[in-house]
Amino acid sequence: MATLPKALTELIEALGQLPGVGPRSAERYAYFLLKVSKDKSIKLSNALERLHSGVKTCPKTFALIDADQEVSPLYDDNDRDKTIVALVADAFDIIALEKTSLYRGTYHVLGGLISPIDGIGPEQLHIPELKKRIKEDGVKEIILATNASVEGETTALYIQQELEKIDDLKITRLARGLPIGVDLEYADQITLGRALEGRQSL
Repeated sequence: MATLPKALTELIEALGQLPGVGPRSAERYAYFLLKVSKDKSIKLSNALERLHSGVKTCPKTFALIDADQEVSPLYDDNDRDKTIVALVADAFDIIALEKTSLYRGTYHVLGGLISPIDGIGPEQLHIPELKKRIKEDGVKEIILATNASVEGETTALYIQQELEKIDDLKITRLARGLPIGVDLEYADQITLGRALEGRQSL
């Protein structure tokens, strides 16, 4: 029975550990890397090698930052309004909001969403640090920018209950609605429910 070279087999196994990558996809990626120029493979290897040493978490916002930075540039920017904080589940959610070019506040990364089935409770999230920021920065508004999923809604509700005791703090939620081009029959219940709640006068 024919076997693959050990180095290639090890690469396939390593790629197969990535989320969403099955055995066949792992094989295709490995073959691609074998066929392309050695320089491209080395560039990828070097990037992976520098990944953990070159990235750290901002101690204030929990966003991902360069290892040589003290805090997130978005937090350190004097043009940013520190009294407005968008609460997101994951650091990559910041990128999506920044692409709108409409938001000039700061961010706070929770580090996940409440999900008992996955063993994630409120104690695993950066909620105490958020409360500390609210006091230190004189935060006036918290924007709950979690996903419109069961976990996202549960987390938003929990945080709302935790923060509504704080005086002079406005708590808002990203508006939910129907995406353009989506028929009602294909919309999920949460999206449809939010669209009804957020209906506007014409």
